[in-house]
Parts: sequence; structure tokens; C-alpha cells
Amino acid sequence: MDYRIELVISLMKENLHRDLTLDELGQAVNLSTSRLQYLFKAETGMTPGRYRRLLRIEKARDSLGTTLLTVRQIRTRLGFKDRSHFERDFKKTYGMTPAQYRVAAFSSVRK
Repeated sequence: MDYRIELVISLMKENLHRDLTLDELGQAVNLSTSRLQYLFKAETGMTPGRYRRLLRIEKARDSLGTTLLTVRQIRTRLGFKDRSHFERDFKKTYGMTPAQYRVAAFSSVRK
């Protein structure tokens, strides 16, 4: 993978709570926003925005299964401003709502 895209992904992971703009990401790796979008999609198969949402949803899933933070606290810490978008994206990715995932994750630990 192109080292610049790896760096952008690393920046996204370190700043999940922030909405880094394409301009900020492009400046970090010395690419124009259009070139960054092109390279990012060529390397990952998705847009930078979609990739960032996926990273956030994955982090939310991990937090739901390993912490006692509320769904709202997790959502807020990861920068999701809208509850319905968060729940819709989570359900689309994992087939259940965050609350349902938490129940399933903790019930499997007790068995």
C-alpha cells in the first residue's frame, strides 16, 4: 500500500473523535484533496469518509464489548453527533443495534 495512504489511515485512527477534513489529510501527506481521494479509493476500495466511518464503527463495536461505557458515551467519544446515523451504520455493518450487540457480547462472556 502507498505509504501516504498508510499515513492517512494512521491519522484517522489516532483522531477518530475528530472530523479531519480532506484538506487536512492531504496537507499531512502533501497531496491535493482530489489526488488523495483518487489514491485512497484505489488503495482501499472506498472513499476516505466511508473508511473513517468504518473505523469508528469498528472502534464502537470493540468498546461495546470491552467497556462499561454507555452507548451514548461511546458514540460521543468517537465523534458521532447523530444517534440515528450511528445506530443505522452500526446495524448495517453488524446486523444489530449497538444495544443488541452489547447484550450479545456480554452474554457470551458469562457463558
